[in-house]
Amino acid sequence: MEYEDKKISHPEWDREALKDNPAKVYIDVDAHFTKEGELTPSAVIWEDGHRYEVDRVLNVQRCASRKAGGVGIRYACRICGQTSYLFYEVDRWFVERKTSL
Repeated sequence: MEYEDKKISHPEWDREALKDNPAKVYIDVDAHFTKEGELTPSAVIWEDGHRYEVDRVLNVQRCASRKAGGVGIRYACRICGQTSYLFYEVDRWFVERKTSL
């Protein structure tokens, strides 16, 4: 039986498909691993380059993003005195863009 090298595509991992979602904002995150192996974000860098320190991680759980789509590890964080949700999806971080009603 012969096998061909084929790129395996999955809707969540298809980077081109994800670019078209305006509710999902991929961001840079400074994070570190604890000696117990836990990934902990310490700062987020927004699209405009502004850096926001993570004051505290409140909760970590596997969760879907209802606004932006996708499944990952959701970090509920205290940033500048407000609760924000960071998602670690496969190999990168995103946040849900805030929208006005």
